[in-house]
Amino acid sequence: MVLNSSWSWLPWDLSHIFHLTIILSFAYVALKAVQLYRKKQYLVKVLSSFPGPPAHWLYGHVKMMKPEEEFLNIAAWTEKYPHCHPLWYGTFLAFLALNHPEYAKAVYSRGDPKALVAYDFLIPWIGRGLLVLNGPKWQQHRKLLTPGFHYNILKPYVTLMAESVKEMLDTWGKLVPKNGTASVEMFEHVSLMTLDTIMKCAFSYQKNAETDRDNSYIQTVFDLSYLFYQRLKTPWHHNDLIYRLSSKGRQFYKACKIAHHHTEKVISERKDSLKNEKELENILKKRHLDFLDILLCAKDENGNPLSDEDIRAEVDTFMFEGHDTTASGISWLFYCMAQNPEHQQRCREEIMELLGQQDEIQWDDLGKMTYSTMCIKESLRLYPPVPLIARELNSPVTFADGRTLPKGFLTALDVYGLHRNPEIWDNPEEFNPLRFSTENSKHRHPYAFLPFAAGPRNCIGQQFAMNEMKVALALTLLHFELFPDPANLPIPMLQVVTRSINGIYLKLKALH
Repeated sequence: MVLNSSWSWLPWDLSHIFHLTIILSFAYVALKAVQLYRKKQYLVKVLSSFPGPPAHWLYGHVKMMKPEEEFLNIAAWTEKYPHCHPLWYGTFLAFLALNHPEYAKAVYSRGDPKALVAYDFLIPWIGRGLLVLNGPKWQQHRKLLTPGFHYNILKPYVTLMAESVKEMLDTWGKLVPKNGTASVEMFEHVSLMTLDTIMKCAFSYQKNAETDRDNSYIQTVFDLSYLFYQRLKTPWHHNDLIYRLSSKGRQFYKACKIAHHHTEKVISERKDSLKNEKELENILKKRHLDFLDILLCAKDENGNPLSDEDIRAEVDTFMFEGHDTTASGISWLFYCMAQNPEHQQRCREEIMELLGQQDEIQWDDLGKMTYSTMCIKESLRLYPPVPLIARELNSPVTFADGRTLPKGFLTALDVYGLHRNPEIWDNPEEFNPLRFSTENSKHRHPYAFLPFAAGPRNCIGQQFAMNEMKVALALTLLHFELFPDPANLPIPMLQVVTRSINGIYLKLKALH
């Protein structure tokens, strides 16, 4: 048989093709093995001057990151290595964990980008929004969204926050018997409240999330947070193809669709309303636009609106960050109040004196909650909502002790370890709000307390979150006394936010 000359380059014997495929496959595997070996050697060399806890040759420190043990190990590592230490997620992914203010300042005072090797795992869920963007596009979006958190916009949100908190308290009132107590799991109720708040404030979405006790979005966010952190701790799932084919990967992408359906519904309803010329005119007349107004009305330097992809990424990001991190902060704040009744009562007395007979809280009241604010900050110290924040160095860094890291290396701000570092905090496990008195704050390192990160990439919504925590604390303490539930003490665990393995159960007693 004579082959056409245009096909003469093909081997006529199929066995040759098979053998060639085998050889190329082996060559590819060998090349990848050499690349990974060199990467491992590079990581080991860079980290050689930074001692840390012994790591398994294959799993790194992952075996020490079991949910019930991880925070305990972080505290122990911080005590033994009070400046920094390596943190290995398997064999080929390593961070330098920073748990000292001077080390945190050296990196987080700069504008280094997020470590996409980790944050990439979030992109199928929240897209390329402000949390994961880098470079000029991040600067553009940050500048665009900052006006959405101007204090003139935050002022009227206090009323909306109070409405959502009161809905939660009404629900609790139905669960707590008169002259008795009931054990209530905080995180579920508080999550619904903070979701309702962010929907009303940032998206002018008036349907009440708290009346939907089966709200699928809350559970979906929990599932996605869990699956994201499990992927980070499972080295072979770092490969996209392997992860997509795994049962956990299929579960993750299915949950992403549910989350996207929720946010797309919010966006489409607002877009439909903007088609009404009168409604559009009313929005444009506002002195200050809400978060979604800003996104939908924004134009780039060429006069083009943001793409649908960019809008959904920012909405997905703020829908998650605006409710889940705050829910963590408020839930652990209530736990700290229950564990420390003398501080709870002092906060209650401050709030009662401030509000008098009124049951309403106003913007001007928030700045006068001095002792309550100290308690909020102390709870954020002990239970930071976001316990790890990763960066990729865009230039080399030299620490105060002369040790260095090269460009491109990954760091992780260990907020939990930083906030419990015994070199920085006396009796770090003790709940002591006076640490945040005006006098004591003067003498504290500016990078010792970083619940909202630091530098140019700090949390854009931190004032919103602090206001919501103040409103929630004030109204809750006016209506309920909080007690610990000894039968259900929480076990903190690290995910995207600080959660509890077994929930955060408190006993509630109505005051009226």
